[in-house]
Amino acid sequence: MKTFSAKASEVPHKWWVIDAADQVLGKVAVKAANLLRGKEKTVFTPHVDTGDFVIVINAEKVRLTGKKEEQKSYMSFSGYVGGHKSENVRARRARHPELLIERAVRGMIPHNRLGRHVYRKLKVYRGDSHPHAAQQPEVVKLQKS
Repeated sequence: MKTFSAKASEVPHKWWVIDAADQVLGKVAVKAANLLRGKEKTVFTPHVDTGDFVIVINAEKVRLTGKKEEQKSYMSFSGYVGGHKSENVRARRARHPELLIERAVRGMIPHNRLGRHVYRKLKVYRGDSHPHAAQQPEVVKLQKS
């Protein structure tokens, strides 16, 4: 018996929609990362892109547990003297709510060429509409928590 290895050109890619309204950020990110990676497919191959496209809507309505809204901080550093910038979840949600989900998912996929390729298949939108209706995406049901 030989080990099966999927070929990227032979794997069909589906489209999925996740509604993040009143869902915990981590649960949304885990589901999106698993779909992007193709972990739930029987043909999953670690070094091949076997995943699907994921659309996340209502990014501004995602919730965090505990006191993370005020205490969690996102930091960036430009490389220059005094180039340290920091903001909490509330400020980031007001400025660019899509970044909350994008950053959470990015940390859950591989940090290499394959991960960068997979990450491009994630589409996050602020409201409940998206421009991908022609792809006929299927809705993913997440458990209420």
